[in-house]
Amino acid sequence: MIAFQATCVVINKRGLLIVGPPGSGKTSLALDLIDRGAELIGDDSVMITEKKSRLIAHPHPETRGLLEIRNLGLIPYPVCESASLSLMIRLDEEAERYVVGTEDVELAGSAIPMLRLWPKSPVLSLKAEIALKLYGLP
Repeated sequence: MIAFQATCVVINKRGLLIVGPPGSGKTSLALDLIDRGAELIGDDSVMITEKKSRLIAHPHPETRGLLEIRNLGLIPYPVCESASLSLMIRLDEEAERYVVGTEDVELAGSAIPMLRLWPKSPVLSLKAEIALKLYGLP
């Protein structure tokens, strides 16, 4: 099991790992997705294990049940105990306008597809949900 700096939510039993530099909007995207029905696994840090060639995300014990919401502080929040990771979203100011597919990223001995999204999109949560449907592992 490894600790990984990311935010993670679950949408329809599929884990979505959100990465990017500090201040890029990881928690904001997670909040938007939670408002649309997603469940939180962890904010800013999650634990990742490999099981049968799949990556499984769990809340980090030190930040379990906490969301760091800018301008509000650390807020207690309910969490989902685990989810199989389907897709990594990298919030990237230089994300390409058009993509032909995902990149593969290896974590804890298994690969996961990764897609870069422009973090300032006013419909970022919709794009993340569509990306999960189009590119996420089943």
